[in-house]
Amino acid sequence: MKTIFACTAIACLIATFAYGALSKDEVKRLREGGAILTELRQSPDKTIPEELWKRAECVVVLPSVKKGALIVGGEYGSGVMSCRRSKTWSNPVFMQLAKGSVGLQIGGQQTDLVLLVMNRRGLDKLLEDKVSLGADASLAAGPVGRSASAATDAQLHAEILSYSHSSGLLAGIDLSGGVLRADKDADTRAYGPGAMPREVVNGGRGLLSPAAARPFLEALAAEVDHPAANN
Repeated sequence: MKTIFACTAIACLIATFAYGALSKDEVKRLREGGAILTELRQSPDKTIPEELWKRAECVVVLPSVKKGALIVGGEYGSGVMSCRRSKTWSNPVFMQLAKGSVGLQIGGQQTDLVLLVMNRRGLDKLLEDKVSLGADASLAAGPVGRSASAATDAQLHAEILSYSHSSGLLAGIDLSGGVLRADKDADTRAYGPGAMPREVVNGGRGLLSPAAARPFLEALAAEVDHPAANN
């Protein structure tokens, strides 16, 4: 009996250590996601308005989406998402943006995509399974600048705001027709079999963030000061 118990304990321990054995691509997603957020939030002018950062329920970052990758060859953009939990941010959920209509032609050689989920309706839809952008969840190209005062009514009421970041330039982008969903294989490597997006976000079963997620979560939680905004 003791032998069986010991073997079971060791098997569980091995399984526990196996979860969080992320691929190099997944570690890269987390690292680049953190770097993108830091760069955007520290930019004095061409940035996402701080009011929108503070209102967002979730932030999705999809680094280095190449031109045409969402149009041909069945490729997709991949990244990570974290959602607010009181005054902290949740474990990251690995995400995929599947190819869609010609409206997804983003131009440029390489583009980082950032999506802000602005309310609980958008969050709940995203955690169910997959979201067709512009159909299942209302979508708008996000406003750019230190202040959100210039945002249109459509932008202020959209469930998801989308941005394109390329060569230091930030702009709102129309991603209508894209399908956003959890990357189940990556989430399994990070948290174990059966880990669902809602469970990851809510911290169910005592799930812990991978160590590689720290820079991404720290970038989300960072307090940002823009001295130029006070002049």
